[in-house]
Amino acid sequence: MRTNGRGAESLREIRITRHYLKHAEGSVLVEFGDTKVICTASVEESVPPFLRGKGSGWVTAEYSMLPRATHSRSPREAARGKIGGRTHEIQRLIGRSLRAVTDLTLLGERSVLIDCDVIQADGGTRTASITGAYVALVDALQWLVARGGLPKLPVKEAVAAVSVGIVAGEILLDLDYQEDSSAEVDMNFVMTASNRFVEVQGTAEAEPFTCEQMDAMRNLAMTGIRQLFSVQEEALKR
Repeated sequence: MRTNGRGAESLREIRITRHYLKHAEGSVLVEFGDTKVICTASVEESVPPFLRGKGSGWVTAEYSMLPRATHSRSPREAARGKIGGRTHEIQRLIGRSLRAVTDLTLLGERSVLIDCDVIQADGGTRTASITGAYVALVDALQWLVARGGLPKLPVKEAVAAVSVGIVAGEILLDLDYQEDSSAEVDMNFVMTASNRFVEVQGTAEAEPFTCEQMDAMRNLAMTGIRQLFSVQEEALKR
């Protein structure tokens, strides 16, 4: 059995708490087991220069990890004067994932800025961030609709993400840090509610994986993501 008695095909306990912060148009605390991320969505009545005058909106994201989110303190990236490659990759992934399910033309010339701040890390911070950020985005856009800023919600469908890996020869869903750090293969899947893929990231740390293993990991990820859609849906009803 895995940590907390999980089976190979089980997610960690997933919780999404909406309206977590007072001031942001959308904010959630998303928890994948012991991984905890605060996701906020802020509306700005402007777009980047490359979109001005084109009648299209923009959704973008920033990602960061608190210094003691992990076992030992990591210096703040601001103190180093530059964003690390991993951070840059993750925040671009979050932005791409949310733009994939947003009607940017309907959004008009305004931006939604997503901030994902990891307050405690135990594996799967990027997948938790995407899953929680979607709910924060919907709340921010519903805020706009309620105030007459938009005629309808410019969200085409849900998006969520989960990790899958091979650990000690076994395919596992939603890896925690201990599993992720010893995985022979590590994959991240980002999918929409219509069973379409936004991104698939896969790496063999030791032995290369086969087509059969990749298909099995994909199928397990799809099963997990469907459960995440249900969690998102339930959270948005509350």
